[in-house]
Amino acid sequence: MADDALGDFLRSRRARIRPDDVGLISHGRRRVPGLRREEVAQLAGVSVDYYVRLEQGRGTNVSDAVLDAVARVLRLNDAEHAHLRDLARPRRGRGPGAVGRRAGGQRVRTGVHTLMETMTGTPAFLLGRRMDVLAWNALADAVSGFSAMPEGERNAARHTFLDPAARELYAEWPTVAAETVGYLRIDAGRHPDDPLMASLIGELAMKNETFRRLWADHPVKEKTHGLKRLRHPVVGDLELSYETLALPGDPDQLLVTYAAVPGSAAAEKLAVLASWSAGQGGSGRGAMDDRTKSDKPSSSRHG
Repeated sequence: MADDALGDFLRSRRARIRPDDVGLISHGRRRVPGLRREEVAQLAGVSVDYYVRLEQGRGTNVSDAVLDAVARVLRLNDAEHAHLRDLARPRRGRGPGAVGRRAGGQRVRTGVHTLMETMTGTPAFLLGRRMDVLAWNALADAVSGFSAMPEGERNAARHTFLDPAARELYAEWPTVAAETVGYLRIDAGRHPDDPLMASLIGELAMKNETFRRLWADHPVKEKTHGLKRLRHPVVGDLELSYETLALPGDPDQLLVTYAAVPGSAAAEKLAVLASWSAGQGGSGRGAMDDRTKSDKPSSSRHG
């Protein structure tokens, strides 16, 4: 998976750079769009054979200097540059997110649950590997309806591409879809031997044409912050800012919070939902919790 992904990624980035963008003179028609492999090699200061082996996933002990040079030539942004390093030097069997750790065993710390439960005026939820939804507070449930999702399918990517309700909920669904694929690409690059990720990607590609197209484009994007425009079935349009925070000690878990501008119509609508959700008990404890002291895997199909 990682070797093919590396080649796909480099080819997609070569295709978007025109020769004149990097000071090369193009003569006549070109068989492929963008830069040729020999041109990337020349501009990066490496042999053509070395770059070809890198693009084919046959490079070994690739240095930071070479990866930095290739990233410079292909004009990669910070997220793409980090993704290139992950693909070129896969962390097989190492680190806190390695598959060998126990696939599906994503724990949610008691303190994280407590933190979200105290955020009564802020929608907050926890994403794990492969964008599994691990836990949420009552207001996040009122906004996004996590508890209504089938227990084995609480995954943000599955919801985005396979649940028809997502197209109604997200006012800018194409943007959400592209960002979702961009983040899945990052996760797949960090964990190249994850069979659950491969299963998820296969399912989405088989069932959704838009996902297939986006995945082939190899977008790479961190979902750190931004605006989310929702069409809520009860309170109507909501424009909320979101922040995504990696948890100290477990960077594979992301705490996502929504917020509205104080005094705005969205803030008033959130207050209505908060009042309603307070009596509903809509918080979710997630698939695994330190309080359970259980070693059983997550109930989520993809986590």
